[in-house]
Parts: sequence; structure tokens; C-alpha cells
Amino acid sequence: MSTWTTRPEDPADPRDAAAIREVLLAAFPTAEEADLVDALRADDAAWIPGLSLVATGEDGSVVAQALLTRCTVGGDPALALAPCAVVPAHQRQGAGSAAIRAALAAATRRAEQGGENLVVVLGHAAYYPRFGFGPAAEAGVLAPFDVPSEAFLTLALDPARPAPRGLVGYPAAFGI
Repeated sequence: MSTWTTRPEDPADPRDAAAIREVLLAAFPTAEEADLVDALRADDAAWIPGLSLVATGEDGSVVAQALLTRCTVGGDPALALAPCAVVPAHQRQGAGSAAIRAALAAATRRAEQGGENLVVVLGHAAYYPRFGFGPAAEAGVLAPFDVPSEAFLTLALDPARPAPRGLVGYPAAFGI
């Protein structure tokens, strides 16, 4: 297992956006996720500076990304974790986990200052619980599409505050 350096995407450096796009193109079979991130980056209502986190290799190259963007749950602000991607040569080495942990840590700091207090994710039921995610249905959160209940998960970031409940509304870029 390698040690990964994590950091926020640098909006002032166009090389970061290009490197993230390359990660997404390598990790997924189509350009759909890469195009989604570009569209989210252009959406001021969805994009939150500091919540696109990358993991870098020893040479400083971007090998993974975890992205949190603003969504709504029951009409209240929340965060959506998607996409998460790792260059295939670095998969199963902890780079993706490092990026997700860094993204969730940044979101937790926001929550503690009154920011969004809930993260939703559609993903592998055996993977995301290691970060604290649990079944969305148990938290009163509903997906706006048909999905197996075990694959739709939520995480409250600040347990001292109530988390929103209700139907998730995704940014327009998701096409939902």
C-alpha cells in the first residue's frame, strides 16, 4: 500500500482540470464522467471550491479524484459524492480511499461551520461503509431514480446537527 498525498484541485491551474479529466477518461469506459465533471465545474450552484480532492503519486501526478458537489435533500442543501476515480494502474492501492477521506474531511470542516451536513452516494454497498456511509433509506433519504437500496447511501457529517431528509435533487449536469 502506497502513501498518497492529497490536496484540493487548484482552480487557478488549468493543468489540474486536464489531469483530472485524464484520470476520469482512464478510469471509465466512456467520457461521460469526465464530461460530467467539466459541466459541474461550470455550474456555480453545484461546484464548491475546495471539494474536488485529488491524490497524487510520488512524482506529483494526479492519480485519483473524489468530487463533492452541492445537491439538495428535501429542498435543503446537501452534497453528492460523484464521481470518484483512480487511474487503473493505481487502483486497489488506497489512492481512491485517500481522495475520498480528504474530500469528506474538507466537507466535515464546512459542516462544522454551518455548511452542508449530509453526503449522498450511489455506489458499492461493501465499499462506502468504511467511510461511515449507511443506507439512505434508514436516514429518510430517497433517490430520484430506481436503485437497489443497498447501493444508495448517506453520511451525516456533524452528528450534533440534524441532517436533511427527503428526495435528493441533483445538479442539472447529472441529467436526472
